[in-house]
Amino acid sequence: MQDLVSNTPTLDKVSTESPKEIAALRIWGRQPLSGNLPVSGAKNSALALMAGALLCPESCRLRNVPNLADIERMTQVLAALGVKLDRQGDALTMDASHLTTSQAPYELVSKLRASFFAIGSLVARLGTARVPLPGGCAIGARPVDLHVRGLQALGAHVRIEHGIVHVDVPGAGGKLKGAKIYLDYPSVGATETLMMAATLAEGETIIENAAQEPEVADLANFCRAMGAKIRGAGTNNITIVGVPKLHTADYSVIPDRIEAGTFLVMAAMTQSDLTISPIIPEHLTPVIAKLEEIGAKIVQDSPACLRVIPHALKATDIETLPYPGFPTDMQAQFTSLLSVCEGNSIITETVFENRMRHVAELVRMGADIRLKGSTAIIKGVHRLSGAPVMATDLRASAALVTAGLAAEGQTIVKGLHHMDRGYDDLEQKLRNIGAKIERFTEREVTKE
Repeated sequence: MQDLVSNTPTLDKVSTESPKEIAALRIWGRQPLSGNLPVSGAKNSALALMAGALLCPESCRLRNVPNLADIERMTQVLAALGVKLDRQGDALTMDASHLTTSQAPYELVSKLRASFFAIGSLVARLGTARVPLPGGCAIGARPVDLHVRGLQALGAHVRIEHGIVHVDVPGAGGKLKGAKIYLDYPSVGATETLMMAATLAEGETIIENAAQEPEVADLANFCRAMGAKIRGAGTNNITIVGVPKLHTADYSVIPDRIEAGTFLVMAAMTQSDLTISPIIPEHLTPVIAKLEEIGAKIVQDSPACLRVIPHALKATDIETLPYPGFPTDMQAQFTSLLSVCEGNSIITETVFENRMRHVAELVRMGADIRLKGSTAIIKGVHRLSGAPVMATDLRASAALVTAGLAAEGQTIVKGLHHMDRGYDDLEQKLRNIGAKIERFTEREVTKE
């Protein structure tokens, strides 16, 4: 499923130049930082819960919903399906009582991978769905074959034509049937899609080798609040007993463990005494363990608050793995951190094969990093230097902002559309703890 683009030049194509306005972030590094960094609701959880709301023929409310570009795109997808939405602050009310179509629009799904997960809810509710193959960050192959095979096991007919996944459930009423499903890989998206599909299926469904991420458990808890019968979410074996119908619920999204982890890394890298809250400590176990191994001192001030105390840092090795292993979404941030830790570190990315593009940008700032495939070999340097850099994906943007806060001089970070997808009001949060940071717009000449 790769688009083939010819590199052969054509004679009739004339190159022109035009100005384009792009947003960038200017960071003055090595400012004294102190105070509290508030953690917003989990992006990846909120997106899944929004897809889950399609299962309910009544109105549902989600609280602690972050204000992000990805959330806005998901609201547009739901609205296109006929859902009525109302947002008041961090509360989002969704009324899916009258779905007007089972076909999600390509122009929206192509920009947001998580919107593809609505396919499970649509098939469960309507017995049919038409959803384009998904888009999102270009961090590697994330095929939907696990979703497809799982839906087929539940009795659906699935075909992919012209980039659209067509799903239909045969028979009167279009009801899915419970089944035993083994996932070749513990994919979060496939686990969530199939769990949602199974909530309204006839009989019992068992998902083996399921993803164990906290966001999966949060989705299960939301579905349970609507009346679903799910047990085992958060383990590698989830059992769902289908129910005829779900009901209204009022539910709060969990704190974002990746945002919290990013803030912990920022505190350690800038040698700042910061508190981070609200958090769920057990969601951050691998991140905290690695920070303590590096030498950071982390204190739990309260059940939902962590404090980072400045301390000398040393090298370590990291390998990304599915939860409860070290999260791939924290790899880029730790690459920044380890670039200024004393000694030699090795980071191995095993989840996504194209998630090391931030390394070249860190090298521009003075980091000593060599890449060998999906492995980064890092020799710690005393200090990074500010430079113009480009964010290549969501977590790379956080890594570069973190590096800019710790670097000597001024750093310009471009590619902010990535950051805006996953970090709610990051600049203001950082300004509140003393960072000198500003967003600005510059004109860039592009060839067309």
